[in-house]
Amino acid sequence: MPFQFEKIGEVAEWLKAAVSKIAILSNQDRGFESHPLRQGKGKLFGPHIGTHIRKESFAMKLKTFIFITLMGSLSLMALAQAENGKKSGAFSFYLENDLFAGTDRYYTSGVKLTWISPAISISIGHNIYTPEDIERSDLIMEDRPYAGISYIGIGFNSQSNCRMSSLEFRLGIVGPHSYAEKYQKILHELINVDYPRGWDNQLKDELVLGINYDQKWRLLRSEKERDFGYDLITHMGGGLGNLYTGATAGIEVRIGKDLPNDFGSFPIHPGGDSNAIFSKEDSRLYCHSRPRIHAFAAVNVNAVVRDVFLDGNTFQDSHRVEKNSFTGDIVVGVALAVNRFKISYAYVYRTKRFKTQRKPQVFGSINISFSY
Repeated sequence: MPFQFEKIGEVAEWLKAAVSKIAILSNQDRGFESHPLRQGKGKLFGPHIGTHIRKESFAMKLKTFIFITLMGSLSLMALAQAENGKKSGAFSFYLENDLFAGTDRYYTSGVKLTWISPAISISIGHNIYTPEDIERSDLIMEDRPYAGISYIGIGFNSQSNCRMSSLEFRLGIVGPHSYAEKYQKILHELINVDYPRGWDNQLKDELVLGINYDQKWRLLRSEKERDFGYDLITHMGGGLGNLYTGATAGIEVRIGKDLPNDFGSFPIHPGGDSNAIFSKEDSRLYCHSRPRIHAFAAVNVNAVVRDVFLDGNTFQDSHRVEKNSFTGDIVVGVALAVNRFKISYAYVYRTKRFKTQRKPQVFGSINISFSY
């Protein structure tokens, strides 16, 4: 069925009204709406006029960001409908948390939802970063900043049987309006663990953009695709932007029964979605009478030029630490596929990301995908 573009216009008008309300609410959250200057009372000039002008300027940026994000999503939905004839794709949900590994520090939470087709992917996500001791309310100069990000990613993919290329544009907001503070405090209250007290020291609001390219190759694959077998997948890529600038490379080995015809089970990283279906012969499109299970192990290395979560805000003074330019990850996990569903769990060990980091990072990563 063709996409109804006249309805998109109606939705766009509704979104514009919704965005205006969101921007007003964001100002109220910052105590701006109640100020006499905003209400038309008091003197025109005062000691805080510069602060409120900056707040109003940021509210405008936030409004623009939300509007562009929502309209971009609508445009991508239209493109997705245009390729509806291909009738294949996958939804993928990632949940990463260091509580799965018995810790609560550094990269402490990641949530991501992705829809991926043979040519396009759309994802939304949220990450949280904290220092090691979250019960301290003072600024811990030698530890990483409190930070969070809410983002949308739009990617373009191409693939053959042994290669997959992804170009992703990621647009997000770092700072209080990522709502990482509220999310973590509510979650910690619900599960009754240490309450984070240092969010007053988090990074300031900043719109961030990242352009990321990732190339994956399947170098080896056993002949028995629907029985016990193995494969070897490598990847190489990089990112550019005020969110992250750097390069990465890695390798993954999988071994088990009825290996899926995808490109691995990497944890969350830009351009890293690999669940796309490009062939009607893909085994994930058929119901199987028995579960399919495989184990995997991966090693990644990174060369980092800029990381906003360690280097701090780009255009404002903020807390920052001296990062390590070369880092690595070790990943081990297991995946189970039943009919069109696949669930995987990975344990991730990360080397130290900054010079004064006392302990390495460990966390668990869960991925649930559905192919159609």
